[in-house]
Order: sequence, then C-alpha cells, then structure tokens
Amino acid sequence: MEQEIRQETGLGDLFILDRTNDYAGRDVLYSFALDELLCRHTGKGGPSICHIWRYPRGFVMGLRDSRLPGAGEAQRRLEAEGWSAVVRNSGGAAVPLDLGVINISIILPKPSVQSFHFHDDFERMYALIRLALEETSCEVQKGEISGAYCPGEYDLSINGMKFCGIAQRRQTHASIVQAFVVAEGSGRERTRLVRSFYDQAAIGEGPFDHPVVTDTSTASLQELTRLGVHAGAAFVSAVKRVLRSLQTEAGLMAAEAMLAMPSEEQVLQMADVLRSRYKIGG
Repeated sequence: MEQEIRQETGLGDLFILDRTNDYAGRDVLYSFALDELLCRHTGKGGPSICHIWRYPRGFVMGLRDSRLPGAGEAQRRLEAEGWSAVVRNSGGAAVPLDLGVINISIILPKPSVQSFHFHDDFERMYALIRLALEETSCEVQKGEISGAYCPGEYDLSINGMKFCGIAQRRQTHASIVQAFVVAEGSGRERTRLVRSFYDQAAIGEGPFDHPVVTDTSTASLQELTRLGVHAGAAFVSAVKRVLRSLQTEAGLMAAEAMLAMPSEEQVLQMADVLRSRYKIGG
C-alpha cells in the first residue's frame, strides 16, 4: 500500500526539515529565503525536501497585492500594529501568518527545464495534506472557495470552509510548492484582518482587482476537526508520519548525504535580496 502511495503521490524519500520552533528573532522572509536557496541546491542535484515552519506575526502579500494603490499605506499600518508585512516571490494573494498557521514547502527537482506541469506539484501537496488528515475522518476537498483570502483552484476545504491555500515558485531546475494551513485559532479573525488590508490597499479599485473576502469563508482545523487546541502540533506530527511512511532507508541516507544547508549569512543575504526585489509597487 505504501509503495502505491509513493508512486501515486511522488512524495517518497523527502528529507523533512521541521523548523516549526525556529522562529525567535527571525525575519518573516527568512523562511522564503531558505526555500529559495534550498530549491537552487535541489536543482543542482540536492535532495527533495519538505520544509515545515511557522512565524509569529507576519502579513505576506502577493505580487498583485503589492501594486494596489494603497498597499504602501496598508503596509505601514500593519507594521505599526506589530506585523512584519512583506511581499513574497511565489504566486497567490495576501495571507496572515501566526503561530496557529503551519507552512509547508515541498521542494522538488523539475523533470526537465521545459516542464510546466505545475498541477502535478499542487496535486502532491493536496495528497500530503489529505493523507495527514485522514485519521480525522474529514473529507478534504479542493476547489476555489468564494470569499476566502488568497483564493485559487487549489483551495483546500472541509465542509465548504477553506483551511489551506497553495502557491508555487518555479526556478529553472526545481520548484517549490507552498501551502499555508490554518490549524489553530479563528478563521473569522484572520479574514477580517485580510479584508481590512484590502479596504485600505484597494481603495478606488473595482471588486475584480482584488479578492473580496468574507467572514464565513475560512476556518481552522481546530474549528473544523476534533484535533483540538493543539491542532497545529497534531497536524505537523501527521504530516511527518505520512512522509516517514514513504521514506526508504536507502533514500533517506542518500538525501542526508546530498543535503547542504545554507549558512545563516547566506539566508539573511537572500532575504535582503527578496525584500529589495519584491516590494510595494515593484
């Protein structure tokens, strides 16, 4: 059965990098910069990786959000309220991050430079999250949820409520598919925060220029399942359990041998590059 899942999902022998407790003093762009460097390494023959992380108080905009007329003013307001507000280099729209949100990055080599089958990578992430939640007996569905923030055809939902969004970053020889999973806390509070951002950032714009976010579109796994107040930790454990079931001893040894973690200085330098390259109005 595990062999069938390995073949079906393409998730076999991923190296697990769990940084869910490594965020003190970090920049919100640190994890995106780490993804960027790891993806380069994977593209040069490094291992496939599953990077799991959290951030205490971040507001991450998409490129389209950053070009809204009031984005700069909205960013300054968020920063005054204690949010680290930045623009990311992957697809998607605005997403709030806090310790109740689990972020997952799957970093894989591309079959070829000309490969544009991005749906395969999205399906891998969908399969991983669906398998991780299998024991909750909740059916995880995919498809855009009206009124959700960061909307897309790979919104993941339970009972019509979105709890996860998926985006992608593609390099020449490898790609990153990224998911944010709202695990704990209130989905309604997060939607209100994102709507307040668009109320300010999209002033004067039409309703088709940005996501129209509603209160009843999004919920957390804590609210949707029986995982309870520690839904985040339970979900991370389930993700790791699924991935470990698909690892082989030889594959894991090879991944560990090929892994080359970038230095702290390299990650910080890349974070500075991303901040300069992807900014409001850029």
